[in-house]
Amino acid sequence: MTMNRTADSERRGGGRLGILVGGGPSPGINSVISAAAIEGANSGLEVIGIHKGFHHLVSGNAETQPLPIEDVSRIHTQGGSILGTSRTNPTRTEEHLQTTVDTLADLKIDRLITIGGDDTAFSAYEVAKAGRGSIRVAHIPKTIDNDLPLPGNMPTFGFETARHLGTQLVLNLMEDARTTNRWYYVVTMGRKTGHLALGMGKAAGSTLTVIPEEFPEDTIRLDDLCDLLEGAMLKRKVMGRDDGVAVVAEGVAEKIDPEELAQLPGVYVSYDPHGHIRLDQIPLATILSRRVRRRFAERGEDVAIVDATLGYELRSAAPIPFDIDYTRTLGYGAVRFLLSAPEEDRLQLGGMVCLQDGRGKVVPFEDFRDSTTGRTQVRYVDVTSLHYKVARDYMIRLESDDLERPDMLESLARVGRTTPEQFKSRFASAARRPGG
Repeated sequence: MTMNRTADSERRGGGRLGILVGGGPSPGINSVISAAAIEGANSGLEVIGIHKGFHHLVSGNAETQPLPIEDVSRIHTQGGSILGTSRTNPTRTEEHLQTTVDTLADLKIDRLITIGGDDTAFSAYEVAKAGRGSIRVAHIPKTIDNDLPLPGNMPTFGFETARHLGTQLVLNLMEDARTTNRWYYVVTMGRKTGHLALGMGKAAGSTLTVIPEEFPEDTIRLDDLCDLLEGAMLKRKVMGRDDGVAVVAEGVAEKIDPEELAQLPGVYVSYDPHGHIRLDQIPLATILSRRVRRRFAERGEDVAIVDATLGYELRSAAPIPFDIDYTRTLGYGAVRFLLSAPEEDRLQLGGMVCLQDGRGKVVPFEDFRDSTTGRTQVRYVDVTSLHYKVARDYMIRLESDDLERPDMLESLARVGRTTPEQFKSRFASAARRPGG
């Protein structure tokens, strides 16, 4: 698909274009809405904004607003979403799915732009299929988690803004940690992947970053995480420092057995409409800081660990220029795709609007589906890549070599108030690298 304007007779499509947003906020949403609405209007479409994603559509009571150029021309620099958003899943029941299709038909919407992550992409495709050709969908992938496998390894929009702001916040905490001689455990968003945590930690130079991709096992123990953090703190002490910042991706909580989580005081394990554990309901930073502090207290030491969770501060931030530029192109490209003839049969119902090498590309929804699960594929951090290796090599955390060098092992055992043999046995797993 190309995004160049064609002859006027082709580009003035007529009809009604709907725009909705699903999932969590992400910097750049309003920029997409602005670009799509402007190009839609310039192409002869009536552009309608649908409030709160699929939330009202599943009940047949859509809340909408017109999106004329004069109302959207300057919103591209704003954070948040003028249309709101929701995590409502229209595919939960056949009734919900059919009502969604019928409601869009009642609104006379024959073209739809959906803005969202993997769950919204899945829902968009199911709606298009259920419409049996009555509606064509252009999905624009967004998530600060950066976990959709876009062509050319392009980031999902909003990620770069979230990383930029998150890095600044981590840098501030690092300075506070140094000044006050304490540790910070910073948990940040990333439901299944560690792209955001690693991006922030690597850019800020945090003491260490922990991501779910480090753990190939389906399930880990909470103590596995605590061993890793405690081991890093002990190594830091050997190096003469009692301060540091650990950045942890919230997705590691999905690796912990839900039954173990449910047994923790004050933790209630629940699930969202798409069947995912509600990670925002699990105070991971507090859980980790309390348990590690207890370990030091059992050795007669009082360590200062402050827990912090970053995520909501990043999602509705005003986009940086990269994301404004990126999203304006995506919004424009979505409209051009919806007004064009499909280049292949698999694009009849719609597809994912992406950029590759500076050119527009629409990928069939099926290409993003996992053949085993039927869900949208997830892009994980490649722990064998140079990107990860550089980040890992610059962290301060236990390594296998630390446990093999007698002088280092003795120093670690001394600050850990144990014997070298006991220390090595206790932390061997925490010192192992992914794939090692």
